[in-house]
Amino acid sequence: MSLSSAQIIRRPVISEKSMDQTQHGRYTFRVAEDANKFQIKRAIEDLFKVDVLTVNVLNTKAKEKTRGRRQRGQKGWTKPWKKAIVTLAAGQKIEFFEGV
Repeated sequence: MSLSSAQIIRRPVISEKSMDQTQHGRYTFRVAEDANKFQIKRAIEDLFKVDVLTVNVLNTKAKEKTRGRRQRGQKGWTKPWKKAIVTLAAGQKIEFFEGV
């Protein structure tokens, strides 16, 4: 089954580190777990009309979390997810990130 561009790119990752990287033409997105680098590159180029040089992909691991107080808190896990760091050609940027 083929995923559309909107299904591959789930949402941008807004963090201090990812916002610092935008100055160097690198943008971070949460992506579909079954998407590969070629699909991510094509989706970014289609959605934002930019030229993508490289795509780095990494899977974040699940982390243990505690809800509640002290030792009685319920233990659980966050869900693992896939992140893509996209490097654009020189002089290009994604306007979505400029207002954040």
